[in-house]
Amino acid sequence: MKRKIYNRLLDWKQNHKGDTALLIEGARRIGKSYIVEEFARKEYTSYILVDFSKVNPQVMEFFNLYMDDLDMLFMNLELYFKQRLTPRQMPDGEAASLIIFDEVQFCPHARAAIKHLVADRRYDYIETGSLISIKKNVKDIMLPSEEHAIEMFPMDFEEFLWAMGDEMLMPYIRMQFERRLPMGTFHRRAMDYFRQYLIVGGMPQAVSKYVETRDFDKVDEVKRDILALYRNDIRKYADNQKTKVAAIFEEIPGQLQKHEKKFLLSALQSEARMRDYSQAFFWLSDAKIINCCYNSTEPSIGLKLNEERTTLKCYMGDTGLLISHAFDERGIVSADLYRKLMFDKLEVNEGMLVENIVAQMLRTAGHRLYFFSSSSRTSADDRMEIDFLTAKPVTTSRHNISPIEVKSGKRYTLTSLRKCIAKYGPQLATPYVLHDKDVKEEEGIVYLPLYMTPLL
Repeated sequence: MKRKIYNRLLDWKQNHKGDTALLIEGARRIGKSYIVEEFARKEYTSYILVDFSKVNPQVMEFFNLYMDDLDMLFMNLELYFKQRLTPRQMPDGEAASLIIFDEVQFCPHARAAIKHLVADRRYDYIETGSLISIKKNVKDIMLPSEEHAIEMFPMDFEEFLWAMGDEMLMPYIRMQFERRLPMGTFHRRAMDYFRQYLIVGGMPQAVSKYVETRDFDKVDEVKRDILALYRNDIRKYADNQKTKVAAIFEEIPGQLQKHEKKFLLSALQSEARMRDYSQAFFWLSDAKIINCCYNSTEPSIGLKLNEERTTLKCYMGDTGLLISHAFDERGIVSADLYRKLMFDKLEVNEGMLVENIVAQMLRTAGHRLYFFSSSSRTSADDRMEIDFLTAKPVTTSRHNISPIEVKSGKRYTLTSLRKCIAKYGPQLATPYVLHDKDVKEEEGIVYLPLYMTPLL
């Protein structure tokens, strides 16, 4: 399936020309290995893929034995994988051969070797992995400065449209967004696709199964296999944090189901404190299983400067996985439930799914996730909660922060948003409401359909 990250890989190859290795971080099963191998096949004369999650330990030992003799290292890799490598012809030219270190976190010494391999300049190198920053995966190694790191996420809405065979709709959505004009007759079509994306999610295997079968039960089986893999990873790799990590993971749907979506640690353990669970949240975030959204105590310049890390919302990295995670009483989500979701007939708080997918789309688009919560015992005007805050890419002295409210129902109020505008108006950029209706602008607020979220 077509993925946008392919162009970023191509840009790295053409512009860096061997002066860095490329490190791709992302959750398990989002298609890292697939896209890198496809890139290798199309853009190089030859390549070797070393999958450290299942390779013979003998291969890992190569990186201990032969770092002082790279000729021997490359010869052993060629012999083991039965693949001839072609050295770069010119020091500043493009490489003919690529070596891929897949799931590099399982072999820290191979990652440490990147410094010497890049300096050698014979070949290009791409590393893929998850849990890259976990202590055990960086212990006793010097992290190479010769890495160019990028994040990879589940398929975004436009990639989902490509998989569905529609490459025309998103350019039109983008044009109408830029013009602030309604979608008109195409709004229904876009919302139908969006609801399918909400249900299926962006995990490539799930999307592929949906495109192939249109069978929600089969899609759900794929997603449950991925959830089982995540649970197994927690048991295997979370070490002394596994109990806390597992507790947070299992609690996510229940926390998002609440009207007040801030994660309450008391649901895990009475008198729990964030300092006791911060490493567990970090583990899940580093594994890209969750997206953490932190409270910024002031919607002004530098959201990170006002970040309050003890208060957070915890979203699933993929909304399709959240659905299978949330509705698992019988081990599988029935096609009937999926149909109700499709046609907006589900008698549950659908807001949790809509807010989760907005978080997912904002994160994929490159935003850090922040919300704004203000409480006051004395002034009702100071009590407000804004779902998300986004910052302009270029900071100026004012008008930098856009408050965003997410609405899933037909009828809703904007009390908090109006309070926020009244109090912080001079320092705010455009306020947005994301809803299931078409584009409109009213009283200085821009209303956008949910599928336009990636364009913010």
